[in-house]
Amino acid sequence: MTTITSPPATRPAPPVLDLDARLALLDAAMTVRLEQAAVAFEVNVAHLPGADPIPHIAETAPLQLTPAAAPSPYSSPIADLLHQARIRIETDGWCRDALFDESGAVCPIRAIRLEAAGDRRLADDACVYLLDRIQADFAWAETIPSWNAAQASAAPVLLAFDRAAHHAHTHGL
Repeated sequence: MTTITSPPATRPAPPVLDLDARLALLDAAMTVRLEQAAVAFEVNVAHLPGADPIPHIAETAPLQLTPAAAPSPYSSPIADLLHQARIRIETDGWCRDALFDESGAVCPIRAIRLEAAGDRRLADDACVYLLDRIQADFAWAETIPSWNAAQASAAPVLLAFDRAAHHAHTHGL
């Protein structure tokens, strides 16, 4: 008895799709999934009175890009002023070798004076306190401008403001 073996069935190689064809298939699959999700959403919220399934947003409405200013976490005047000055440097930019530059960036002393809003005594007290806190970490710093000029980026300046504000807050200043 002879057995006849047939050759194994060979599958034809899948067609090679170019990028456009693959993107078209993916687009079709995603469209189906989005339509299914929209139907499921309609079913899930149908029992809710007054449910608007898709909120309508006016295309001409400007987007809110800048977040609202957060209230200061500090209640003491010097801590609050140092915190606000830090935010000003973070927002307007940090200036290294001058009080300010043409782009609006400011140095630490100018940030403090601007945030003090004319209260020179409070600004002076905040500057003295900031220098004390800087000198606690950097004994070589003689003045705020000399220390500021030695920094390579705004990060150590912002950190000094954070530390000074926290220290002033814990000491009720």
